Amino acid sequence: MSSSPRILSAPASAGEKSLAAREAAHRSWAMTENRSTRTAPARAALAAKFLAEAGGDPVRAEHLRKAHFLRLARMSAQARRRSGDLARQADAADAELSEVGGGFDAA
Repeated sequence: MSSSPRILSAPASAGEKSLAAREAAHRSWAMTENRSTRTAPARAALAAKFLAEAGGDPVRAEHLRKAHFLRLARMSAQARRRSGDLARQADAADAELSEVGGGFDAA
């Protein structure tokens, strides 16, 4: 199997562009032998950012790092809850439409 990507026609829509970018990212990671080495500069930059925000104090920088990741975890939990709420609302609306003989399931 060839390691070079096949050239296809240019993506026409934003969705196709997104799929093409995701495919390229997966190909890139598949060709990366040492993921830790590849991501080291980004990890170092993030650590430097927290250290700069903490005025050079490594203890304060560690607290800023932990606060950052806790904020991300909280935002993720909120998004999952909103997604679940929307799914339940959609199910309820679909059930209501089915009761009155409408909806997408009606043939």
